[in-house]
Parts: sequence; structure tokens; C-alpha cells
Amino acid sequence: MIGIIGAMEEEVAALQRDMEIEETRKIASMEFYKGRLCGQEAVVVRSGVGKVNAGICGAILALEFGADVLINTGIAGGLHPDIRIGDMVISRDALHHDMDASAFGDPRGQVPRMDVWAFPAEEELIERAKKANQRANPDIQTFVGRVVTGDQFVSSEEKKQELTEVFGGMCVEMEGAGIAQAAYLNRIPYVIVRSISDQADHCATEDYPTFEKKAIAHSVRLIREMLGNWGKLD
Repeated sequence: MIGIIGAMEEEVAALQRDMEIEETRKIASMEFYKGRLCGQEAVVVRSGVGKVNAGICGAILALEFGADVLINTGIAGGLHPDIRIGDMVISRDALHHDMDASAFGDPRGQVPRMDVWAFPAEEELIERAKKANQRANPDIQTFVGRVVTGDQFVSSEEKKQELTEVFGGMCVEMEGAGIAQAAYLNRIPYVIVRSISDQADHCATEDYPTFEKKAIAHSVRLIREMLGNWGKLD
């Protein structure tokens, strides 16, 4: 069972329309659509915005639906200088950029008493997502790197520079690390796929609404291609 999570209705609506829905369940104020998507057993859900919503959603998929894979789809702000609006970032790993227990000697981003700093994505899922995007969206670039997550919309050059220099972030968003942590704790693989809607700089609040729909469409095409070719890597 593949669990597919988007934060906003716009990020999952097209996938829900594609589904052969067998069951709908409401848990923790979230609507879970279970059925078949592009030939695969899947549950598609809108988590709501933010790390807590996303983490709860990931845990429900693992514990209530028996999901053995989690995929987080959506949009993000670009951090790497080579990334352009519309490009795709696939997670190598993910971390919480707003977690700070440095007063106790932990590096910024480290969840205290956890044995990893960044939650690693599954290598096979990374490869699947990468190949799927190259087929589905050949006109954009595909990047694999670190997704940094925090409960804030980043829209300043200063914060963007910090997230790049301190954490090595490839893109920034508000849910991925919560889902990654839920997957890690439940011992199931995950991957995050995020199309770039803005550059996380002073223009972000203007760029985001302008390019949101185009970026979401890229992510949706990737998911369709990824699930439609689930049985093969090449």
C-alpha cells in the first residue's frame, strides 16, 4: 500500500480524481481516500499545512492503513542556486531546520535523543522518482538533495542563505521532515517530491501564487508516472 500525502487540496485533488476509490475514511479531521491509482493500491490524503499535521498523517497511514511506502508530493521554495522555478527536487534526506536544542550541545536541526540528524529517504524510491520525473517532465531539471522543513514560509535572502549554509538545503517547505520522521519511527521507506514554486527570497510571496499551479502539475505528473511504472526501474 502506497501512502501519498499532500499538504493542500490543490496538491492532491487531481490524484483523487484519477483514483478508483474503494473507501473513504475520516481520521483526525483528515479525509483518506483508499483505492487504486495508476494500477497501484494507494491511499491519497491532504494532511493540512505544517509539520505536526504531516507527521500525524504519516503515522495514521502507517498504523491504520498499513502503508509500506510514504510519498510526500507538493511544492517548495528553491534554495540551491542552480534550481529554477518549476524544477523538481527529490529528497536525499530531510530535516527540521527550526529544531534547535543547541543549548544542550545538539547541532541545529537535531531532534534530541534521536539517532539521526537528517532522516534518509529510501534509495530505490529516490531512483524511481528521478526516472519518473525525467520521463514525465523532460523539460525541467531534476535535483536530488536535502529537503529542509520548518513551520514558516521562507521569503528572505538572509534566511535562504542560512538554510543553505547551515543545513545544506536544496529546497525548503513545511511538511516533509514531519513525514520523514513518521516513516523513520515506523520503519517504512519514504521519499519527498517537490516542484519549485518560488525561490524562497524577497520575491517569494509574489512568485508563489503565480507559479503554484504549474509547479503542482509537475508533481502530479511525476506521481502518475512513478506509480504507472511501479514494477520497473528503467
